[in-house]
Amino acid sequence: MMTLTFTAVIHKEDNWYVADCPEAGTVSQGETIEEALANLKEATELYLEEFPLKEVNRRLLTTFDVAIHA
Repeated sequence: MMTLTFTAVIHKEDNWYVADCPEAGTVSQGETIEEALANLKEATELYLEEFPLKEVNRRLLTTFDVAIHA
């Protein structure tokens, strides 16, 4: 068994946290961040059983500033 590291991008929509894995294209949700992440992990594991990735392209996470004229 091999362990791979994936990216989780989480945002809130109404009362749910939505978790997205850009490398695998999987998405899940939960009432808490922890639940959304756990659900995303399960969804990604199930997806990869059917559709194994040939390689994982790592994502770069950074921030940037935008000037807003009010």
